[in-house]
Amino acid sequence: MNQRRYKTVADNLLRYIDSEGFQPGDRLPAERELAIRYDVSRPTIREAVIALEIAGRVTVRKGSGVYVAEPAEEAVAKSLDLDVGPFELTQARLLIEGEVAAVAATQITEGELDELSGIINQMIAENATTVSDDYVSGEHADKDFHMLIARATRNSALISIVEDLWMQRDRSTLTHTMYETVRQEGVRPSIDEHWAIYNALDAGNPSDARTAMRTHLSRVVDTMFRATEIEAVEQAKRKVSADRARFARLMANEKK
Repeated sequence: MNQRRYKTVADNLLRYIDSEGFQPGDRLPAERELAIRYDVSRPTIREAVIALEIAGRVTVRKGSGVYVAEPAEEAVAKSLDLDVGPFELTQARLLIEGEVAAVAATQITEGELDELSGIINQMIAENATTVSDDYVSGEHADKDFHMLIARATRNSALISIVEDLWMQRDRSTLTHTMYETVRQEGVRPSIDEHWAIYNALDAGNPSDARTAMRTHLSRVVDTMFRATEIEAVEQAKRKVSADRARFARLMANEKK
């Protein structure tokens, strides 16, 4: 079985920390630099960093960067192999559930459409409630929405695949931690995007259903990436500092 990419990167990062003599409190290189160093995408770096954070090896300071953590005995025993990463999982859902929606558009019944609209209304109600410790508001209804579409295909293999993807999503510590960060940013399931999927299914249009589902899950990937941006504030500070320095030089030149 191939080792997950984020796990490989996380292991490499640990070796890098040890070989370069990083001490607790030292800041690791920026995400972009690490992505170039290990020839992987920034989402993969982000998954590796979250795995290291769960294992207690680094501390993530939003808006600043990633810092080496004080070693703890219990942290050493924690595995970095934390199931499939959230970006890979959502990208897989995008490909598979897009086709599932296209098939469902030709098979879904009026009764299932009524049930689907009821789930969206439930999602609206859940989005308005306080976030629980165990689940993002709206996610119970969100899962029900996607599973109903899978069942509407009348294809047991497709139903099983979608069910397995959600099972992996629910049991993954890495994905749970990612969504916890997204949750803290106030992100909830998009009602408009779910209505767009519903409307395409209601119209019996496979192409529109596929597009609506892919658009929705693409937005989920983008939202995860934005919500877990580690160095945004620090980058903004550096830009402001650089702009001020450039302005000061211009002013000094004008006075000469």
